[in-house]
Amino acid sequence: MIEVKNVTKQYGDFYAVRNISFEIKEGEIVGFLGRNGAGKSTTMNMITGFIEPTSGQILVGGYDVDKKPKKVKAQIGYMPEGTPLYSELTVKEFVTYMADLKMIPKKEKKAAVEKAIQSTGLDKVQNNLTKILSRGYKQRVSLAGAIVGDPKILILDEPTVGLDPKQVIEIRELIKSFRKNHTVILSSHILSEISQICQKVVIIDKGEIVAVDTPENLEKKSSKDQMITVIVEETEKNKLPSIKELISEIKEISFVEEKEDGSKEYKVIVENGKDIRKEISTTCAKSNIIILEMKKQENSLEDAFVTLIEGRTEYSQKEIRKIQYQKEIDELREEQQAKKAKKEERKQEKASKKAEKEKNKGGNK
Repeated sequence: MIEVKNVTKQYGDFYAVRNISFEIKEGEIVGFLGRNGAGKSTTMNMITGFIEPTSGQILVGGYDVDKKPKKVKAQIGYMPEGTPLYSELTVKEFVTYMADLKMIPKKEKKAAVEKAIQSTGLDKVQNNLTKILSRGYKQRVSLAGAIVGDPKILILDEPTVGLDPKQVIEIRELIKSFRKNHTVILSSHILSEISQICQKVVIIDKGEIVAVDTPENLEKKSSKDQMITVIVEETEKNKLPSIKELISEIKEISFVEEKEDGSKEYKVIVENGKDIRKEISTTCAKSNIIILEMKKQENSLEDAFVTLIEGRTEYSQKEIRKIQYQKEIDELREEQQAKKAKKEERKQEKASKKAEKEKNKGGNK
């Protein structure tokens, strides 16, 4: 559905994004995750065709954004950050105006506007001026403007920023409902939001792609070690640490606290993230240690994000230009080698045909 191939966006000597590549399939909800200024909005603006990449290629529905911009834009509904609305228009007038911009045929426009208003829960305020609406309703109006006409792709830039918890939940549920009929790109720096809504995550940092994976896989990869909390009733003092010698995967067992009922809480660190709760349970039973509670600590998308971006090399713009230059030189060399190999292949093929021809000629004599 969307292919981004080796895309770079450069402003003078500054690289907003550099050599980014990823693919989004039809029907996916994909989250762009990164710190402020990481390159999320720049990437989305290039996909919409609002700004042009300095180099690389972007395909949307098989169409090149640079070569077929109208074909691309006809497939996209865009909700920009900050909900820019026309304050003197009513909700219905604004959504109708967006339908006009999208050149929705006149006979289809009324039904398209009504559908967008109903889908975003704006039917009760559709005759109100946008300037008197709450922040949550303004977000809905901006979203209605994006979805009017049922575009195949929705690009939503920070759709829940500035909302209260109730409004955030409402907008999240609304976005989830689009999964059936749309491909959705969602930009946010709120990790819990990405984790709850998206099927795939693209992490961008300092203009580069750091990871492309599912939230679940990123969470699993975020730590090599797994922590298990174990609360036990011990017949002998501090007996749980002794099982470390019986289970090879256990890296460390440390005492946390003694509860009011006399039970004790321990923290068990397991190497390689393996789930060994069954082994712990069996070993404790054999050692006459009664387990009252055992819980595996789940790694979060926040853990994965911090792990991936922490300690990344900070390049100066001069170093980035040098890296980019070297990359272009390497690509040119590869292209020349490929041409040389193809030329040699044609030469061998020609020689082979000539030899075959000579052989057939000799046989006919």
